[in-house]
Amino acid sequence: MSEQRLSGKCAIVTGGATGIGYGIAQRFIAEGAQVIISDIDEQGGTKAAQQLGDNCRFMRHDVSLPADWEPVFALANELFSGLDIMVNVAGVTLMGTIEDLDVETWDKTMAINLRSCFLGCQGAIKLMKRSGGGSIINMASVSAFKPQAELVAYNASKAAVDMMTKSVALHCARSGYGINVNSINPGVIQTDMLKKVISQVEDGEALMDSYKAMHPIGRIGEPADIAAMAVYLASSEASFITGSAFTVDGALGIN
Repeated sequence: MSEQRLSGKCAIVTGGATGIGYGIAQRFIAEGAQVIISDIDEQGGTKAAQQLGDNCRFMRHDVSLPADWEPVFALANELFSGLDIMVNVAGVTLMGTIEDLDVETWDKTMAINLRSCFLGCQGAIKLMKRSGGGSIINMASVSAFKPQAELVAYNASKAAVDMMTKSVALHCARSGYGINVNSINPGVIQTDMLKKVISQVEDGEALMDSYKAMHPIGRIGEPADIAAMAVYLASSEASFITGSAFTVDGALGIN
């Protein structure tokens, strides 16, 4: 077996009950890391942690609430005496154009997709700078730069995650913290979130077919595709990379 790339490292992965978050946690553990997964879905998160084994702990967590972050970071400090990797995955895709989206849906999207990354970065930096460094990975999206009329809130939130990531990276670099901060732009990925998006329209099958057709590579993505990039960014191999956005999308973004 090849050397584990994250041996001895400790990580927090939000949205870890299913989908991309679960896939990243699974791959991190396979690479030697210990992982705390968090999710608002307590039943799903508990089951996920059981499936992931002894190197995983679960905590129920509403990523949009500042108070909910405190016990997550406290647990990391208790278990690991610090933190090496922070992956902000938790998110929501709520559909609507500028004419039909209500302000409550806009605010919910911003709270879950953007405020959560702000809070995750802020708390992770406090732990990481004490131990001399780490890696923060924010989950943006191809939607950060490829607009769709019916995704006005989602487009805006993910574009903001992309730019916020660069600002945080610049701050950490200039401060000499040794913390690398990057984002990943997935294409359409086969997850429970995708199923929720499909359920919001009348002809879900047609929407899924259109998503598949948007990817020149000939398929939509799997969580493992994103997890592979996350492992690289969290490893020592990416020590000279910060403030960058990595698009993993089967060429969707250039189609």
